[in-house]
Amino acid sequence: MTLLFPLFKVQKKLEDTVTDTTVIAQDLDKQIIATQRRFQKAMKARLGHMSLESKERYFAVLSLLVAKLEDPHKPLRDVLQDVLFESAPYIAQELSGQ
Repeated sequence: MTLLFPLFKVQKKLEDTVTDTTVIAQDLDKQIIATQRRFQKAMKARLGHMSLESKERYFAVLSLLVAKLEDPHKPLRDVLQDVLFESAPYIAQELSGQ
């Protein structure tokens, strides 16, 4: 019986870890959705004040990101690498004020 008790503790800790991980993942999901809503609200407020050129560049970068994210099999790391590389010219133009 002394052997089962430590085993029970290990099993209980494993269950707690799985539960903790699940709770953390669910909380992150909620935070991501809330942040996406904030992002939409912030961009809606900005659009009226953006120049046509800035809107075009913003749309180019956003379109690249969304197109890459639509492939559910593409790892996020690859998505970010592609978007970073492909959007660099638009970001450089925006930063230089062109």
